[in-house]
Amino acid sequence: MNMPILEMHDISKSFPGVQALNKVNFSISRGEVVGLLGENGAGKSTLVKVLTGVYQPDGGTILWEGKNVHFPSIREAQERGISIIFQELNNCPNLNALENLFLGRELFKKGTAILDFSQMKKKALEIFEYLDLSVDINVQVGTLSTAMQQMLEIAKALLTNVRLLVMDEPTSSLTEKETSKLFSVIRELKSKGIAVIFISHKLEEVFKISDRMEVLRDGENAGTLDPAVSTVDELIALMVGRELGTLYTHRRGSVCGDEIFRVEGISGPPHIHDVSFNLHKGEIIGMAGLIGAGRTETAKLIIGAEKRTGGKIFISGKEVRISSPADAVRKGLAYLPEDRKVLSLILGMTVRENLTMAIHRFITGFLNVIDRRKERKIVDSYIDSLNIKVSHRDQIVGNLSGGNQQKVVISKWLAAEPKIFILDEPTRGIDVHAKSEVHKIISGLADAGVSIILISSELPEILALSDRVLVMHEGRVKGMLEREGLTQEGIMSAVFGSDDMHHNVENDA
Repeated sequence: MNMPILEMHDISKSFPGVQALNKVNFSISRGEVVGLLGENGAGKSTLVKVLTGVYQPDGGTILWEGKNVHFPSIREAQERGISIIFQELNNCPNLNALENLFLGRELFKKGTAILDFSQMKKKALEIFEYLDLSVDINVQVGTLSTAMQQMLEIAKALLTNVRLLVMDEPTSSLTEKETSKLFSVIRELKSKGIAVIFISHKLEEVFKISDRMEVLRDGENAGTLDPAVSTVDELIALMVGRELGTLYTHRRGSVCGDEIFRVEGISGPPHIHDVSFNLHKGEIIGMAGLIGAGRTETAKLIIGAEKRTGGKIFISGKEVRISSPADAVRKGLAYLPEDRKVLSLILGMTVRENLTMAIHRFITGFLNVIDRRKERKIVDSYIDSLNIKVSHRDQIVGNLSGGNQQKVVISKWLAAEPKIFILDEPTRGIDVHAKSEVHKIISGLADAGVSIILISSELPEILALSDRVLVMHEGRVKGMLEREGLTQEGIMSAVFGSDDMHHNVENDA
């Protein structure tokens, strides 16, 4: 292995009441891919933010190409060739794709202060082609899916003169096809001598792409593993300090009740066409498909977040009209969106306030004043039953780990007592232990009679939890697959297969 291009020695960083990093050591060489792993709160993101100038360390040294360096800002780190793709999207939603790509690094016509749009457009189209990314450079970024925005972040990083690329959960919203393309890009970067720090909770991906795995636990170095000779169990033991057992909770063929929900011929913008399926009491239907398949868009049409142009919805055999998310909640539907920090939580408010914001009508008394005693009882019951790790019910929710934030979101909608629960990427960006806990919660809800539509880009998650799998592609249903004999290959075959499979859904519905 070459001499390290980056060395970090005894890096420490604390925040009020929290020692985030305690004398952490890390190094990486040219053309090396290092997986940086650990539970939420282990210090991974803090370490790379210290590296890239977002945070300043309390102690320790950083060597770049053998020289002691200090980066007071991300811009100065980028000028040295260090780029980062943050876990939380960094786009400006009101700007278009081209403007986002070159924001802060615009190209100008030689010798002038006039923007060179033709050159920027040329470079944008080149990087989109390189990533096999189909997106209009003039589209407003806020209208793109989370997955498309994630790919845009990757494109933005690759436009810089990068020598060390930090990827913090780059595949959290990507399906297998997009992840495979990203891995091809990483291997090409590696062949050019570019170093890559790869942070992910998807352990199988880390094993596949990394040359070495560095594990942090509670802000300290926990150990180093060679993916060629190590096992997932060994990695998990280093991450959590104990054996975790099976990562995915596997349902054991539950017996579902009568039909409780049905959609017939749902259609709507931008490209959902004639989607039909049904759902039984206590059943989990997984929705699988590539980016752009229309799963999230279908969910938004169902709950009234987007206007339908056709189709019918039935609950317990009766047709219902749902014109808004609030209307959906009143009719027993709850939707957990994929971006919890933007669409599910108010980060500056408390756990109590977030958990009860959807049930004010149930906990208000005389003169519409909230019954604080009833509110506290509900909040404490969910903190206890879902094992939400908080110091107090009035802790600011933005200070919780990703897994505990997700539990607050789940609790918020469970408190509304839904009959049907639509979960959109419920384990996106949370660590291995929290993921296992969320899987148990989902399985337990179904066992208790809640009907669940599970949207996930992780096929192992779909396979482990689903009683049936609805496969979508380009806004249309390609098939409904039964649990027995279900495989990842079977799902992908359905995605790319002919529309002949559609009759399986219609006959079942």
